Amino acid sequence: MSVVKIDDSGRETLTDKKINSHISNEKFENRLFVRLIVKDKNFEKVSFKYTNFESSYLRGCKFDSCDFTGCKFVGTNFSGAKFIGCKFDYTIFEKTIIDNDILDNCCPSQENLKLKFARTLRVNFQQLGDSDSVNKAIKVELDATKEHLHKAWHSNESYYRQKYKNIKRIEMFFYWLNFSFWDFTWGNGEDILKLVRSVFIFFILMGLFDIVINQNQYLTSNSFDFIWQMPVKIPAIFFATLSSPNYPLWYTTLVFFVRLVFFSLFTSVILKRLNRR
Repeated sequence: MSVVKIDDSGRETLTDKKINSHISNEKFENRLFVRLIVKDKNFEKVSFKYTNFESSYLRGCKFDSCDFTGCKFVGTNFSGAKFIGCKFDYTIFEKTIIDNDILDNCCPSQENLKLKFARTLRVNFQQLGDSDSVNKAIKVELDATKEHLHKAWHSNESYYRQKYKNIKRIEMFFYWLNFSFWDFTWGNGEDILKLVRSVFIFFILMGLFDIVINQNQYLTSNSFDFIWQMPVKIPAIFFATLSSPNYPLWYTTLVFFVRLVFFSLFTSVILKRLNRR
Protein backbone atom coordinates (compact mmCIF):
# COMPACT_ATOMS: atom_id res chain seq x y z
CA MET A 1 0.00 0.00 0.00
CA SER A 2 1.41 3.36 -1.03
CA VAL A 3 1.93 6.07 1.56
CA VAL A 4 0.08 9.31 0.87
CA LYS A 5 2.23 12.33 1.52
CA ILE A 6 0.43 15.53 2.41
CA ASP A 7 2.54 18.66 2.32
CA ASP A 8 1.86 21.99 3.94
CA SER A 9 0.33 24.47 1.48
CA GLY A 10 2.53 27.25 2.77
CA ARG A 11 -0.39 29.62 3.20
CA GLU A 12 0.63 32.70 5.15
CA THR A 13 -1.89 34.23 7.55
CA LEU A 14 -1.85 38.00 7.93
CA THR A 15 -4.12 39.37 10.65
CA ASP A 16 -5.10 42.97 11.39
CA LYS A 17 -2.91 44.50 8.68
CA LYS A 18 -3.28 47.80 6.82
CA ILE A 19 -2.02 48.83 3.35
CA ASN A 20 -1.18 52.53 3.06
CA SER A 21 0.21 52.77 -0.49
CA HIS A 22 -0.65 52.00 -4.11
CA ILE A 23 0.63 48.61 -5.32
CA SER A 24 1.50 47.35 -8.80
CA ASN A 25 3.12 44.22 -10.27
CA GLU A 26 3.20 42.38 -6.93
CA LYS A 27 2.15 38.90 -5.82
CA PHE A 28 0.03 38.18 -2.76
CA GLU A 29 -0.72 34.55 -3.59
CA ASN A 30 -1.94 31.75 -1.32
CA ARG A 31 -2.43 33.99 1.69
CA LEU A 32 -5.11 34.53 4.29
CA PHE A 33 -5.96 38.13 5.08
CA VAL A 34 -8.01 38.55 8.26
CA ARG A 35 -9.41 42.02 8.98
CA LEU A 36 -7.24 43.63 6.32
CA ILE A 37 -7.83 47.40 5.96
CA VAL A 38 -7.26 49.22 2.67
CA LYS A 39 -8.96 52.48 1.64
CA ASP A 40 -8.83 54.40 -1.64
CA LYS A 41 -5.75 52.63 -2.97
CA ASN A 42 -4.91 51.45 -6.49
CA PHE A 43 -3.86 47.89 -7.30
CA GLU A 44 -2.50 47.30 -10.80
CA LYS A 45 -1.49 43.89 -12.16
CA VAL A 46 -1.43 42.37 -8.69
CA SER A 47 -1.86 38.60 -8.32
CA PHE A 48 -4.06 37.41 -5.44
CA LYS A 49 -4.30 33.79 -6.64
CA TYR A 50 -5.75 31.35 -4.08
CA THR A 51 -5.89 34.05 -1.40
CA ASN A 52 -8.71 34.28 1.15
CA PHE A 53 -10.09 37.52 2.57
CA GLU A 54 -12.06 37.38 5.83
CA SER A 55 -13.78 40.33 7.50
CA SER A 56 -11.66 42.72 5.45
CA TYR A 57 -12.31 46.35 4.50
CA LEU A 58 -11.25 47.43 1.00
CA ARG A 59 -13.42 50.47 0.47
CA GLY A 60 -12.98 52.70 -2.58
CA CYS A 61 -10.06 50.73 -3.99
CA LYS A 62 -9.35 50.37 -7.69
CA PHE A 63 -8.24 47.00 -9.04
CA ASP A 64 -6.84 47.09 -12.57
CA SER A 65 -5.89 43.84 -14.35
CA CYS A 66 -5.60 41.94 -11.06
CA ASP A 67 -5.83 38.15 -10.78
CA PHE A 68 -8.28 36.77 -8.20
CA THR A 69 -8.27 33.16 -9.44
CA GLY A 70 -9.40 30.76 -6.72
CA CYS A 71 -9.95 33.53 -4.17
CA LYS A 72 -12.58 33.45 -1.46
CA PHE A 73 -14.13 36.56 0.08
CA VAL A 74 -16.04 36.20 3.35
CA GLY A 75 -17.60 39.17 5.10
CA THR A 76 -15.51 41.60 3.06
CA ASN A 77 -16.48 45.19 2.26
CA PHE A 78 -15.76 46.37 -1.31
CA SER A 79 -18.05 49.42 -1.17
CA GLY A 80 -17.11 51.86 -3.92
CA ALA A 81 -14.38 49.56 -5.25
CA LYS A 82 -13.80 49.38 -9.01
CA PHE A 83 -12.66 46.32 -10.93
CA ILE A 84 -11.23 46.75 -14.43
CA GLY A 85 -10.18 43.74 -16.50
CA CYS A 86 -9.71 41.51 -13.45
CA LYS A 87 -9.77 37.71 -13.49
CA PHE A 88 -12.26 35.93 -11.21
CA ASP A 89 -12.07 32.28 -12.28
CA TYR A 90 -13.28 29.91 -9.52
CA THR A 91 -13.79 32.82 -7.10
CA ILE A 92 -16.27 32.53 -4.21
CA PHE A 93 -18.15 35.36 -2.48
CA GLU A 94 -19.93 35.05 0.86
CA LYS A 95 -21.66 37.92 2.66
CA THR A 96 -19.42 40.34 0.79
CA ILE A 97 -20.50 43.90 -0.06
CA ILE A 98 -19.62 44.52 -3.70
CA ASP A 99 -21.21 46.51 -6.54
CA ASN A 100 -23.03 44.50 -9.20
CA ASP A 101 -21.02 46.37 -11.87
CA ILE A 102 -18.55 43.51 -11.55
CA LEU A 103 -20.99 41.46 -13.63
CA ASP A 104 -20.57 43.88 -16.53
CA ASN A 105 -16.81 43.92 -16.97
CA CYS A 106 -15.19 41.08 -15.01
CA CYS A 107 -17.09 37.91 -15.94
CA PRO A 108 -14.89 34.98 -17.03
CA SER A 109 -14.83 34.41 -20.77
CA GLN A 110 -15.73 30.71 -20.63
CA GLU A 111 -19.45 30.13 -20.18
CA ASN A 112 -19.08 27.33 -17.60
CA LEU A 113 -16.92 29.62 -15.43
CA LYS A 114 -19.15 32.60 -16.11
CA LEU A 115 -22.26 30.85 -14.83
CA LYS A 116 -20.42 29.73 -11.68
CA PHE A 117 -19.18 33.27 -11.14
CA ALA A 118 -22.70 34.68 -11.52
CA ARG A 119 -24.11 31.94 -9.28
CA THR A 120 -21.77 32.66 -6.37
CA LEU A 121 -22.54 36.37 -6.70
CA ARG A 122 -26.28 35.63 -6.80
CA VAL A 123 -26.06 33.67 -3.54
CA ASN A 124 -23.88 36.43 -2.07
CA PHE A 125 -26.41 39.13 -2.99
CA GLN A 126 -29.22 37.00 -1.55
CA GLN A 127 -27.35 36.82 1.74
CA LEU A 128 -27.21 40.61 1.75
CA GLY A 129 -30.85 41.03 0.71
CA ASP A 130 -29.92 43.00 -2.42
CA SER A 131 -32.82 42.01 -4.71
CA ASP A 132 -31.80 44.20 -7.67
CA SER A 133 -28.32 42.68 -7.77
CA VAL A 134 -29.80 39.20 -7.38
CA ASN A 135 -31.96 39.75 -10.46
CA LYS A 136 -28.97 40.99 -12.45
CA ALA A 137 -26.84 38.00 -11.40
CA ILE A 138 -29.64 35.58 -12.30
CA LYS A 139 -29.91 37.07 -15.80
CA VAL A 140 -26.16 36.65 -16.36
CA GLU A 141 -26.30 33.11 -14.94
CA LEU A 142 -29.21 32.07 -17.17
CA ASP A 143 -27.64 33.54 -20.31
CA ALA A 144 -24.34 31.80 -19.56
CA THR A 145 -26.11 28.50 -18.81
CA LYS A 146 -27.99 28.59 -22.10
CA GLU A 147 -24.82 29.30 -24.06
CA HIS A 148 -22.89 26.64 -22.15
CA LEU A 149 -25.54 23.98 -22.86
CA HIS A 150 -25.60 24.98 -26.52
CA LYS A 151 -21.83 24.70 -26.84
CA ALA A 152 -21.83 21.40 -24.96
CA TRP A 153 -23.58 19.65 -27.86
CA HIS A 154 -22.89 21.96 -30.80
CA SER A 155 -19.48 23.60 -30.42
CA ASN A 156 -16.32 22.08 -31.88
CA GLU A 157 -14.12 23.64 -29.21
CA SER A 158 -11.70 21.11 -27.79
CA TYR A 159 -12.90 21.60 -24.19
CA TYR A 160 -16.49 20.65 -25.02
CA ARG A 161 -15.63 17.85 -27.42
CA GLN A 162 -13.35 16.19 -24.88
CA LYS A 163 -15.77 16.54 -21.98
CA TYR A 164 -19.03 15.76 -23.79
CA LYS A 165 -18.73 12.77 -26.11
CA ASN A 166 -21.19 10.35 -27.73
CA ILE A 167 -24.18 9.76 -25.43
CA LYS A 168 -23.21 12.65 -23.16
CA ARG A 169 -23.35 14.99 -26.15
CA ILE A 170 -26.87 13.78 -26.97
CA GLU A 171 -27.89 14.28 -23.33
CA MET A 172 -26.63 17.85 -23.40
CA PHE A 173 -28.70 18.49 -26.52
CA PHE A 174 -31.88 17.54 -24.66
CA TYR A 175 -30.80 19.56 -21.62
CA TRP A 176 -30.35 22.57 -23.92
CA LEU A 177 -33.68 21.90 -25.64
CA ASN A 178 -35.51 21.75 -22.30
CA PHE A 179 -33.74 24.86 -21.02
CA SER A 180 -34.50 26.78 -24.23
CA PHE A 181 -38.17 25.79 -24.14
CA TRP A 182 -38.68 27.06 -20.60
CA ASP A 183 -36.58 30.13 -21.33
CA PHE A 184 -38.90 30.97 -24.23
CA THR A 185 -42.02 30.16 -22.22
CA TRP A 186 -41.33 32.16 -19.06
CA GLY A 187 -37.64 33.04 -18.92
CA ASN A 188 -37.04 30.12 -16.57
CA GLY A 189 -39.10 31.87 -13.93
CA GLU A 190 -37.46 35.29 -14.28
CA ASP A 191 -39.34 37.09 -17.07
CA ILE A 192 -43.05 37.76 -16.68
CA LEU A 193 -43.19 39.43 -20.11
CA LYS A 194 -42.15 36.16 -21.75
CA LEU A 195 -44.95 34.44 -19.87
CA VAL A 196 -47.47 37.00 -21.11
CA ARG A 197 -46.13 36.49 -24.64
CA SER A 198 -46.65 32.72 -24.30
CA VAL A 199 -50.25 33.29 -23.23
CA PHE A 200 -50.89 35.46 -26.30
CA ILE A 201 -49.33 32.81 -28.54
CA PHE A 202 -51.68 30.25 -27.04
CA PHE A 203 -54.59 32.64 -27.65
CA ILE A 204 -53.60 32.80 -31.34
CA LEU A 205 -53.55 29.00 -31.54
CA MET A 206 -56.96 28.89 -29.89
CA GLY A 207 -58.23 31.41 -32.44
CA LEU A 208 -56.98 29.29 -35.34
CA PHE A 209 -58.63 26.23 -33.85
CA ASP A 210 -61.88 28.15 -33.42
CA ILE A 211 -61.78 29.09 -37.12
CA VAL A 212 -61.33 25.43 -38.09
CA ILE A 213 -64.16 24.24 -35.84
CA ASN A 214 -66.56 26.99 -36.90
CA GLN A 215 -65.49 27.29 -40.52
CA ASN A 216 -69.06 26.90 -41.78
CA GLN A 217 -70.14 29.96 -39.80
CA TYR A 218 -67.20 31.93 -41.13
CA LEU A 219 -68.13 31.01 -44.71
CA THR A 220 -71.86 31.66 -44.46
CA SER A 221 -71.76 34.79 -42.29
CA ASN A 222 -69.80 37.99 -42.15
CA SER A 223 -66.34 36.71 -41.27
CA PHE A 224 -65.19 40.16 -40.15
CA ASP A 225 -67.70 40.11 -37.30
CA PHE A 226 -66.26 36.82 -36.05
CA ILE A 227 -62.69 38.14 -36.34
CA TRP A 228 -63.51 41.29 -34.39
CA GLN A 229 -65.04 39.12 -31.65
CA MET A 230 -61.85 37.07 -31.28
CA PRO A 231 -60.02 39.36 -28.80
CA VAL A 232 -62.96 38.96 -26.41
CA LYS A 233 -64.12 35.46 -27.24
CA ILE A 234 -60.78 33.62 -26.98
CA PRO A 235 -59.76 35.00 -23.54
CA ALA A 236 -63.31 34.31 -22.32
CA ILE A 237 -63.00 30.68 -23.39
CA PHE A 238 -59.52 30.43 -21.87
CA PHE A 239 -60.71 31.77 -18.50
CA ALA A 240 -63.82 29.51 -18.65
CA THR A 241 -66.32 32.38 -18.65
CA LEU A 242 -67.62 31.26 -22.05
CA SER A 243 -68.13 27.77 -23.42
CA SER A 244 -68.94 26.45 -26.87
CA PRO A 245 -70.79 23.20 -27.61
CA ASN A 246 -68.79 22.86 -30.81
CA TYR A 247 -65.54 22.18 -29.00
CA PRO A 248 -64.57 18.52 -28.45
CA LEU A 249 -63.95 17.26 -24.93
CA TRP A 250 -60.21 16.76 -25.46
CA TYR A 251 -59.84 20.41 -26.49
CA THR A 252 -61.64 21.85 -23.47
CA THR A 253 -59.59 19.52 -21.25
CA LEU A 254 -56.38 20.75 -22.90
CA VAL A 255 -57.36 24.40 -22.40
CA PHE A 256 -58.16 23.68 -18.75
CA PHE A 257 -54.76 22.02 -18.25
CA VAL A 258 -52.84 24.84 -19.98
CA ARG A 259 -54.74 27.41 -17.93
CA LEU A 260 -53.62 25.70 -14.72
CA VAL A 261 -50.03 25.60 -15.94
CA PHE A 262 -49.98 29.30 -16.83
CA PHE A 263 -51.56 30.26 -13.51
CA SER A 264 -48.94 28.18 -11.68
CA LEU A 265 -46.09 29.76 -13.61
CA PHE A 266 -47.45 33.25 -13.04
CA THR A 267 -47.80 32.60 -9.29
CA SER A 268 -44.26 31.21 -9.18
CA VAL A 269 -42.81 34.33 -10.84
CA ILE A 270 -44.61 36.62 -8.39
CA LEU A 271 -43.51 34.59 -5.35
CA LYS A 272 -39.90 34.55 -6.53
CA ARG A 273 -39.91 38.32 -6.83
CA LEU A 274 -41.50 38.80 -3.40
CA ASN A 275 -39.15 36.35 -1.68
CA ARG A 276 -36.13 38.43 -2.74
CA ARG A 277 -37.39 41.55 -1.03
